[in-house]
Formats: sequence, structure tokens, C-alpha cells
Amino acid sequence: MSEVFNRTGPLMEEASYPQWARQLIRDCSESKRRAVKHEIYKRMRDNTLSPRAMRMFLVGGWPVVEQFSLYMGHNLGKTRYGRHPGEDMARRWLIRNIRVELNHADYWVNWALAHGVSLEDLNAQDLPAEFQALNDWCWHSCSKDSLAVAMAATNYAIEGAVGEWAAIVCSADIYEESFAVDQRKRAMKWLKMHAQYDDEHPWEALEIVCTLVGMNPSQEQITELRKAICKSYDYMYLFLQSCLLFDKAAVAREHRELVES
Repeated sequence: MSEVFNRTGPLMEEASYPQWARQLIRDCSESKRRAVKHEIYKRMRDNTLSPRAMRMFLVGGWPVVEQFSLYMGHNLGKTRYGRHPGEDMARRWLIRNIRVELNHADYWVNWALAHGVSLEDLNAQDLPAEFQALNDWCWHSCSKDSLAVAMAATNYAIEGAVGEWAAIVCSADIYEESFAVDQRKRAMKWLKMHAQYDDEHPWEALEIVCTLVGMNPSQEQITELRKAICKSYDYMYLFLQSCLLFDKAAVAREHRELVES
């Protein structure tokens, strides 16, 4: 049986976690970088993303936002009180945070409305198939994988990436100031809440994962965790690339119209 992990150092420092977890973070870093540092977030920050690409981003991202609490509920169902310290930790954490995620869906709707995208538009999901991949992957992991792997794929990988890219978008005032003064607070709430505090959530999820698998998991367990985390980042990248195609199409159309005029 693997030695039990009990964190003693600060929550948000890599050195507080087992060697295998620190190596896992490094092994997943390139996949994470591609997703978090994507060009689309720089354009969003600078308010140069085309309206069509912004619409695709908001509609395409909606299923993950709207159903994130359901992923967590699915993982909650894998826990049994008193069976394992990691399960008890996950149980308390998931129950506490599911309600938070429900509120985040409201904030996303308000963000979309500020761009003229209605709830009906979000729910219609009139999108190419590749926009569904991230949500499908999250459901697959939370329904088929172990509690540790599923939480690594969602609460660690996705929440961690979201906190970082939201901070990029909020790092300048250009995008916020593009909204009418009376719209700004509601339009920016989802972004600002994630940029301000969600950075703790992935670390809390990592602590739970480490508690579940212990100090010395098998190489098979580590590989499974790495693949799940990287898949989350890679599906996010696929989604962003799909959105960016619409931005490039808009730029090409504007250039063509300028030449022809």
C-alpha cells in the first residue's frame, strides 16, 4: 500500500507535494502552455477578437461551464464516508464547491448577453462537432475514470488553466472598457472571479489527488493521471483553435472587402 500523503507545506507551492506530483506538473507543462497562452486570450484582452469568434467561444464554452457542477456531482457519487482520507477530503470539497459552480453558470450567461448572445443561443449549440470535444471528454473521464483521475482532469487541469487565462484577459482594462459602463460589472464578473481566486482550486484538487493515490503510486497510475491532464489541456487547445479559425476568416473577409472597395 502506498504511503499516505499529508501536506505540510504551503498549498500553492510545488515543493509541498510528492516528487511524482512535481514531475507530473513538469510533464504536463507544454500541453498546459499551449492552452493557457493561446493567441485567442491575447486578442480578447486587447479587444481585437472578431464578434463571430467571440460568439463561438461563448457558445462553445457554455456546456463545460453549465455542466461543470454535474461533473463534480458525478465524482461525488464515487466517494464513501470513512473509506479513505482522500475520499473524505474530496467529499467535503466537492459538496462545498458545487454550489459555487452553479453561480458561475449565471455569470457566464451575463457575459454572453453583453455580447448579444442569448441563453437560447447558448443552449441551441449550433456548432461544428469539434466544439463538443472538451465537454464529451470531461463526461467520459468523470463517468469512467477513478476519482483521482477524473478530478485531475477537471478540477485540477481545467480549473487551473481557466484561472490563468482569465488573469491574462483581465491583465489590461481594454476589454472591460469595451462594454458600456452600466454593463461592465455583470459582463466581467465571470472573468474577474476566476482571475482573482480560482488559482487556489487546482492546488486543492492536486492535494486531494495526492491524498487519494499516496506518496508512491505505481507508474501505471502516474501515466493515467498524466494522460488525463494532458487530454484536458489538448481538448481546450482544439476548442481554441476552432474559435480562432472564425477570427481568421473574419480578418480575411475584411481584407478582401477593403481590397475590392
